Amino acid sequence: MPENCCHPVGAHKRLRIPDTYVSSLMLDRALDAISRRVGEIDRKHDIPYLAGYSLDGKRIYIDRHLPKSFVYRGRTIQTDRYLLLHEEVEKTLIDQLGLHYQHAHQIATRAEEAAVRADGVSWRAYDRFMQTYVKEMGDERLTRLPPDLDLKPYRDEHDYDLMRRMDSAAADPKHPAHEETALRRRLDKALATHAAEHEAAMLAAKAAGR
Repeated sequence: MPENCCHPVGAHKRLRIPDTYVSSLMLDRALDAISRRVGEIDRKHDIPYLAGYSLDGKRIYIDRHLPKSFVYRGRTIQTDRYLLLHEEVEKTLIDQLGLHYQHAHQIATRAEEAAVRADGVSWRAYDRFMQTYVKEMGDERLTRLPPDLDLKPYRDEHDYDLMRRMDSAAADPKHPAHEETALRRRLDKALATHAAEHEAAMLAAKAAGR
């Protein structure tokens, strides 16, 4: 169990406060319960936005370059559990309630923040750590893409530039992702939408006008 969790031992007894109150102990227990139920955490791939999930939701992807921990006030804080919570909540809201990615993402971020704070960690420090790696990987060549990565976050964000880079990488016969034909088909489909084609035409016109 991670050393930064707030109940390394102890039976799950009913709390002596109203269940409408936010409880650090109960949040940590909920996070443990989600961790036990997730199918697999994969840290072998390059994942845009740092973390994501498979199409069937049975696998959570965390970017292979993101460290598993950071130091906060002398404590080593394990980060996978918070990312796991975020991605599981987000994926469930999208699949079960049909929410738009951004709506599900906002709710998942609030859950992630509550869990971070429940462990006595500053959300600002945690978010600063995460954002550092988001920026570092923004220009990185995507070399390892999972074949079943759910593209909905990038589609809903209209992040066509990112998907074009992913598609371009996968189209290269020398690229490891070239063998992932299912992923290439889904990327091609996402980039064939009217919105994606319109944005590409706008970018081409802007470049021609320089």
